[in-house]
Amino acid sequence: MSNEKNSGNWWIWKVFWILLGLTTFEVALGIIKPDFLVNTQFLGTKLLNHVFIILTLIKAGYIVLVFMHLGFEENSLKWTILIPAFVLVPYLLFIVLIEGTHAFNALML
Repeated sequence: MSNEKNSGNWWIWKVFWILLGLTTFEVALGIIKPDFLVNTQFLGTKLLNHVFIILTLIKAGYIVLVFMHLGFEENSLKWTILIPAFVLVPYLLFIVLIEGTHAFNALML
């Protein structure tokens, strides 16, 4: 028994165009480098880096939902899998950024 909504390969093209759009936006930000994102420091790095991290987490979450077939599961299962990643990855990046800042400051003394 085949579900007509999930049959065919239209979904892979939808995923392709969404990920292409997000990646194009990231590349455009990297080329243009708006002054307010480049000149603003937050947690020891430029705000542009944080924008890249957030967009990458969004793409990773979307990929997990689509290719691990979590898009068709209950919301509780989706959040059980996505929340630890969305909490731990920024936490680990925070640790790396703070420790990198301290190491850089120690070298400058």
